[in-house]
Amino acid sequence: MSQEIMAKDLENMTINPSGNSVAETNYPEKLMITPSGNMVESTGEHHHQELTPPPTPTKAQQAPRVDWANYSKRVVIKKIVGRPDGGAGLVGAAVTIGGWVKSGREVGKTSFAFLDLNEGSCPPNVQARVPLCLRSLMRLVVGNTNGNPTPGGGNGGAEEKTSGNGDHGSATAEAAPNPTPGRTIAGQAHLQLNDGSCSTNLQFSSVARIRNALAYATHTFYQNHGFLYVHTPIITTSNFPSTGEAFQVTTLFSEADKAEWEFRALRQPTDADLLDTRNAVTQKTKRVLDLKKSNKESKATIDAAIEDLQRSKELLSKLEEKFRSKLVKVPEKDGRIDYSRDFFSRQAYLTVSGQFHVESYACALSSVYTFGPTFRPELSQSTRHLAEYWTVEPEIAFADLEDGMNCAEDYLKFICQWLLDNCIDDMKFMSKQFDKNAIDRLRQVASTPFARITYNEAIELLKKVPERKFEIKVEMGMDLAPEHERYLPEEIFKKPVIVYNYPKENRPFYVRLNDDGKTVASMEVLVPKIGGVISGSQREERYEVIEKRIQELGLSKEPYEWYLDLRRFGTVKHTGFGLGFERTVLFATGLDSIKDAIPFPRAQGRAHP
Repeated sequence: MSQEIMAKDLENMTINPSGNSVAETNYPEKLMITPSGNMVESTGEHHHQELTPPPTPTKAQQAPRVDWANYSKRVVIKKIVGRPDGGAGLVGAAVTIGGWVKSGREVGKTSFAFLDLNEGSCPPNVQARVPLCLRSLMRLVVGNTNGNPTPGGGNGGAEEKTSGNGDHGSATAEAAPNPTPGRTIAGQAHLQLNDGSCSTNLQFSSVARIRNALAYATHTFYQNHGFLYVHTPIITTSNFPSTGEAFQVTTLFSEADKAEWEFRALRQPTDADLLDTRNAVTQKTKRVLDLKKSNKESKATIDAAIEDLQRSKELLSKLEEKFRSKLVKVPEKDGRIDYSRDFFSRQAYLTVSGQFHVESYACALSSVYTFGPTFRPELSQSTRHLAEYWTVEPEIAFADLEDGMNCAEDYLKFICQWLLDNCIDDMKFMSKQFDKNAIDRLRQVASTPFARITYNEAIELLKKVPERKFEIKVEMGMDLAPEHERYLPEEIFKKPVIVYNYPKENRPFYVRLNDDGKTVASMEVLVPKIGGVISGSQREERYEVIEKRIQELGLSKEPYEWYLDLRRFGTVKHTGFGLGFERTVLFATGLDSIKDAIPFPRAQGRAHP
């Protein structure tokens, strides 16, 4: 419901600390806010703004300084509303801000309206006071504004009167789809951040900032501890064991489809078609021979005849092929798809883990980690599954399982404390709107030593639970279900739990076999709200043992030959783990659906936009 708002229409407009503005002029590196907030309009088509040099204030009158945003001629809204006084100390100051209109209302029969604006730097909006003589409220949707803060603004911040000069965007009259709070609209992930619903928009904005903070904290933690960041490949020839199916990467089917379309472009040939085409080829062949024997014809004439003959031969070949067969197939060899003719000359997949590749770097550089997208074709529309998800995977040389558990615990504590220290406004919003225990959960993880129990001890504890009947019966040797993984940290220990030494039957071949021959050196970190968030192990470094495990599990050895080379040619003990990044976002925010924890969720039947 908006149209473009030109700067010339806003000469009398006033705004408060939440509007959007980007003035096109050369501003000073720092904006000195003065009580008078003097600003003068310069000449020019776009009404550029320039600050008049303020008089030198006395020490008692020293005005506050507000930093400009980097690479944008505006003041970040967070720098205004995030002040200890909520922006009240900037009363009378002239600032330039930028943002999008989230909501608006006319004030009775007065001559102005209030618009709530935000540009994504923080949860609170800033309220702009706009004269209604300029445009209808329904058309004031997007704009850049300059104004002076005044006391009494909405949303806990200062109100800002707009000066009416700046750049303003536009939108079509068509209303955007409105998602249910807490849910992403299928196919509309690109619109959810600017949705008109205040709570929904704030949710996705807060989740985006929390996700960013978790990523920043992840890199900070590992960089501070001397880890090297390694970019592992997305395309791999190793179908990771124990993870089920993988997305296959191939060009064979696209090539077959192309050939099929070309094939079908020709109508079904008849005997007469074949006979006529063969006669044409014979005649054109004779003509080329005659031309070559003649000394009177030019080279250009002979070349044109040869080209004409070649086209007829190609047509005959296609007709004969279609006459013999009605279907173009993917290339086969011995009754199976011939992947030697594929793009990578063998089967290839989208990675489900960067572990194998990052291990090769750990065995040369000691402490490394990878952080990137991984893929799995989960045939599910549930709130717990994604087809594309991000994983943090550190790998440490000269380390055993206990070292890995120590690293995992310290890492989780670090990122939880990071959110408390650097993202508390967003955490307060999520706690208020979605999960009142979100902040307490972060504090608990950040400050409490994790419990550590063996798999056998975990099973025995769960078997002794009398007051609850689990949907999946607890039995020794089983893989713990999500309900079991949550019950341990939420009800029994009331804090994070690390379960280790799982039965070897439940873990892949690369996990180190313990001395008892029955269990392996693997571990799971379980936290309240979501259960398992980290899975890791000490890797099997003994060549003979890992080779035997591959055989026991009935796996083909050929795809893992390169991985076994890391053992053949010398290795050391090493350990590592993987953290599900979206699951960590769920844990922090209290959201219910993992599809709301990633900007553009990919799931079965959903790959757009």
